[in-house]
Amino acid sequence: METTIILKSSCIFTAVSDSPISGYVVIRGQNIVKVGEGEPDAAWLENDARVFDCKDQTICPGFADTHTFFTGYILDHLGVDLAGAVKAEDVIALLGQDDNGQKEILFGHDLPKAFARDCRLQELVEEISRPVILFTPGHATFVKNRAADKYRVTPEETFSEALLGIMPVYLGDRDFTGRELTQYMHMLNARGITSVKEMTFDQSNGLKELLADFEEKGKLTLRIAFMSQPVEREADIAYGEAMAERFHSDFLHFSGFNQMTDGLIVCGEGDLLEPYEGSGITCGKEIDYENLERQVLEADQKGLRFTLHSEGDGAFHRILAIYDKCRKDENGKLLCRHGITDLELTTPADRKKMADLGVYGEAYVQMLMTDSASNWKQDVTEKIGSRFSEYLNLRALQDAGVTLAAATDLPFMIPDIPESIYHGCLNYAKDHTEKVNPQNALTLPEMLRAWTIGAQYALGKEDILGTLEEGKLADIIVFDRNLFSLKEEAILDAKVTMTIVNGKIVTE
Repeated sequence: METTIILKSSCIFTAVSDSPISGYVVIRGQNIVKVGEGEPDAAWLENDARVFDCKDQTICPGFADTHTFFTGYILDHLGVDLAGAVKAEDVIALLGQDDNGQKEILFGHDLPKAFARDCRLQELVEEISRPVILFTPGHATFVKNRAADKYRVTPEETFSEALLGIMPVYLGDRDFTGRELTQYMHMLNARGITSVKEMTFDQSNGLKELLADFEEKGKLTLRIAFMSQPVEREADIAYGEAMAERFHSDFLHFSGFNQMTDGLIVCGEGDLLEPYEGSGITCGKEIDYENLERQVLEADQKGLRFTLHSEGDGAFHRILAIYDKCRKDENGKLLCRHGITDLELTTPADRKKMADLGVYGEAYVQMLMTDSASNWKQDVTEKIGSRFSEYLNLRALQDAGVTLAAATDLPFMIPDIPESIYHGCLNYAKDHTEKVNPQNALTLPEMLRAWTIGAQYALGKEDILGTLEEGKLADIIVFDRNLFSLKEEAILDAKVTMTIVNGKIVTE
């Protein structure tokens, strides 16, 4: 007999409407079978139903993060823990404790940043015959020896794509990646995340095989849609077709291609419609939009989706021009659900065009947590002047009718729903003292929908997930308090107390 779970609360956010209801949710097996106001009928309480009276705690649909990098997250746990090193000799001694000298590369993590340019450590590392690669916290910089040169990594380029040469090595260690994937899912489940859109590179370097093994063994507690991000070659359409045919379950499916275009505005690499302040330059990098268009249109013809990064309003405009050439239905909506991520700077006309085409937007709703208000204002205003008032304008995108999906670029940010409310609805910056462009903020219901039904729209699963409705799959979260009645200073203290995935309690 299927287990029946009943959740009761005076604050149930279904994501169907703005206001929470007071009532109950009934789960039987993997599905939601009833959502009602008031008390559940006595019939639901029979057959040993498990009843959880959550009082005024918030119940809502499971959350989804639409831009994550497991391959980057695990670098902070790769190899030997070097956090306790005080001098160069300590690092070498800790590396000597590596329990498997037969592994291809000797890795270390949490190397104190003071060692990143330590000449003595570099000398000692060069004496080791095996390739050595040591990461500082956040894998922002690292130390390596000449034996590691063949893996084509440099300390100056430590973003995930630049580490492609070593990915087959650490992803090929199935014991390590298996443990890490289990811990990764547990960490995300504990934060209320039940689905992710995971970025892989080219043909995944072994990650898809690990995911397939977990699904086959029933070990996935996280629904994973994975994308291919072309790095060493262009988008492989034939590979995409094969992956879409092979992976299409409710727990694991192929979601298309993800591709970078311009860079960050504060670095002068965002593609702008008007020049940067005090210059005649609109973009500090070369972008081959013609080649990008060819790849997108080829994928679109095969029914494969693209997500393209847009930092500047120039890139935003050109990406939408590409999408406008894709196949559409009789209402002018794209047949393939393409998306745009980052969305630093946008314009009114193109925001409307985005909504008209049905292009979704992946919004980094916790972004303001990464710096102080004064730095945000100074650094961005220095580049774009008065256009700063339009910076990270999620309000305008929402008002234009764009479907927003919450994203973090994990491990750049770790998903945290209370944090996203604090920084994306109240628009406080990292210092918690000043708001940045508060007129651009989302409301609380809009934020929760970006994490739920909006994110599931981006994943193509809105018919079966993203709202609390009868017949949908039971991915459900419970917070320890009523999110709708909290004062500003209490929002960051809210915690997830229960996570249900596919009708099973995975965090309690």
